[in-house]
Amino acid sequence: MNSINSTNKKLVHKRKKSGLFFPLFMLSFTVVLLLSVVYNDVNSIIKKKTETTELSVKYNALLEEEASLNSEVTKLQDPEYIARYAREKYLYTKDGERILKIVDSQPSNDKNSNITEQLENSEK
Repeated sequence: MNSINSTNKKLVHKRKKSGLFFPLFMLSFTVVLLLSVVYNDVNSIIKKKTETTELSVKYNALLEEEASLNSEVTKLQDPEYIARYAREKYLYTKDGERILKIVDSQPSNDKNSNITEQLENSEK
């Protein structure tokens, strides 16, 4: 009878162990799954914040560029500004004006200096 009782006790003990295995396994699996989901969400949030910051910087730069371009458009509506801009940038002259070239001590590869030389040679 003792051997039957000890065998029954061993079987009951084994069932208790196997009965605890499945719930513990499910609990562990659920915890790992939740941690994985939370990690992915946190990682995604960090990436989105970084992207938002970068886009905000780009947006501010574009706003500044837009303001600059709007200012340039307004200036280009003024005929006096256009005339001064053309004289400075493209070496245009009014009737009776001459372009004087100031020679540097060092030679330059500037396009404007080449244009000035051509204009001076054509006037002679």
